[in-house]
Amino acid sequence: MRARSFSHVGLTVSDFNTAVRFYADHFGCPLVGVADTPPDRVRTFFGVDHPAPSCKIGWIRVPGGGVLEIFAFEPKLPPERIPWPRVGLTHFSFNVRNLQKWHDRLQAAGVEIVTRPEKSPRGHSFFFIRDFDGNLIELMDLGVMYHVLNWLGPLGGWLFRRGMYRQYYETPPSR
Repeated sequence: MRARSFSHVGLTVSDFNTAVRFYADHFGCPLVGVADTPPDRVRTFFGVDHPAPSCKIGWIRVPGGGVLEIFAFEPKLPPERIPWPRVGLTHFSFNVRNLQKWHDRLQAAGVEIVTRPEKSPRGHSFFFIRDFDGNLIELMDLGVMYHVLNWLGPLGGWLFRRGMYRQYYETPPSR
């Protein structure tokens, strides 16, 4: 069995409306659904210990098929910056074209730019920003590799699993 596709990333946000506007205004990602979670479910499922907790959940559609699922809790905990070496999620990424233009536009809009655009040894270009809550977002221009990965990605994965990346699929020896 295998996954059919990537589905979504979940983000807890400090302000629901600000999140909706940020992702719509800067990336063209519209809000496509909203739900208010009953307090009992917020307490039991999400583990929020409060007499009257709330959680608004929104689904923001990313062009190409992914979704950002946003959660706005009350009460909420303050954000924490996630250091790279910590095990767990560190960032998510948007595929874009014309990276320098994206950099210039986001910088002019006052978005926090973390790194300048740079080219990787494998040919793609990227830079990092932070959203209004400090979440790290990578913008990546794959260039021609976007089309190669789109059309030949499944074949490449099959070949690499049996060839040069075989060692990563093998079970480590018991100690």
